[in-house]
Amino acid sequence: MSTKWSITTRLTLLFALVSSGVLLAFSTFVISAIEKHFVEQDKEALQGKIVLIESAVRRLSTPEALPAFSQLLHDAFVGHDDLMVLALAPDGSTLHVSTNIIFPVDRARQAASAQRTGTFDWREGTRIYRGLAKAIPTSIPDAGPMVVAVAIDLNHHSNFMARFEKTLFALATTAALACGLLGWFVVRRGLAPLRLLKEQASNVTASSLDTRLPETSIPVELTGLVQTLNQMLERLQDAFNRLSNFSSDLAHELRTPVTNLTTQTQVALSQPRDAKAYRETLASNAEEFERLSRMISDMLFLAKADHGLMLPSTETIELKQEIDELFDFYDALAEERRVTLTVEGQGRITGDRLMLRRAISNLLSNALRHTPTDGRITIRIQNTGARTHVAIENTGQAISPEDIPHLFNRFYRADKARTHTSSEGTGLGLAITKAIVSAHRGNVSVSSRAGLTRFDLVFNE
Repeated sequence: MSTKWSITTRLTLLFALVSSGVLLAFSTFVISAIEKHFVEQDKEALQGKIVLIESAVRRLSTPEALPAFSQLLHDAFVGHDDLMVLALAPDGSTLHVSTNIIFPVDRARQAASAQRTGTFDWREGTRIYRGLAKAIPTSIPDAGPMVVAVAIDLNHHSNFMARFEKTLFALATTAALACGLLGWFVVRRGLAPLRLLKEQASNVTASSLDTRLPETSIPVELTGLVQTLNQMLERLQDAFNRLSNFSSDLAHELRTPVTNLTTQTQVALSQPRDAKAYRETLASNAEEFERLSRMISDMLFLAKADHGLMLPSTETIELKQEIDELFDFYDALAEERRVTLTVEGQGRITGDRLMLRRAISNLLSNALRHTPTDGRITIRIQNTGARTHVAIENTGQAISPEDIPHLFNRFYRADKARTHTSSEGTGLGLAITKAIVSAHRGNVSVSSRAGLTRFDLVFNE
């Protein structure tokens, strides 16, 4: 199972690793620079000795002077225990060599013959030496050059570098640990607003959804996160309120038919009755059952709408044709109430025919219910490019301005004094209409002024 590390731990480790890498690179650079400095310093010292010896070599004019030259080198470097000299006569024999070192003669010859200006290093036992060789011509007739090599013991350099590296890496390790500890402290301080948000968010419960996270006391980088969380809380609060209201309204709406059924059944059973009385009771109960069935069906439809209503099928719908067929269905009721039905314009949309007919039918039946005798209902269809506009107008008493914002809420009725009858709807018709229009990428609105109420449906292609 993978281990979950906190942000503090991750950032602290990252900070420690980065600082360790930087300190390691810096230490490596410093050590390299010091070693390079020692090489240059040693080379400069050896070149100085070579120059002194070269002056003496060039003054040699006879072979007989070579032994004296060897003694001269011996006397010249007495007391310089860290400096060694090798001199090879023109004939290649060893003329002089320091007694405390074994010179690599072959490497000295190679370095001198190649006329290299760089030094060469070699190890003898536990000691390291650095040498510089040069072929120097003499004044002896018909004699070749003399190979002279000087070398110094690097033991003191090695000891110094070993102590320096040990000290430097100890300091680098201590600094890396200090950086890690400092990084942990900085990260803890930097993430303090997140811990504050966590504490405040933990106080949000179902009974305190109105709590909002503060946006003024947090860093700029977290402002967007806090705003998003507050917006989420607003949506949750709105959904919770709507769910609570819906549950309350549902209980209230279901209580009435259930109470009616219970009362009628208890009355019917309270004493013997004839078959006609029982049939009347059963007929009344059937009406209540039908109302309950419609309400349950509508609630299931709205539940689907809350989770993103999907259109069962899509086809091209001629709006005028659908409205004419609805007029044929409601014609008898309209004629009985002496209400004139009129449709104007043409238009088409793509969607589900039965769902769209249900939405318009809800609005049309609602208009018929509130249109007075000798009134009129007019449906206007207008197609403007990518939009199709359907307006349903009916004459009659205007809707109160305080009721308009709530008309599409579930179980909302503008007339609070109205009692439920079998002919009434479930109070979900307008909510279903809004859900259907939204599923067709449209929106619905309502306006009402003196003597005229209008529902506008706008569909976007």
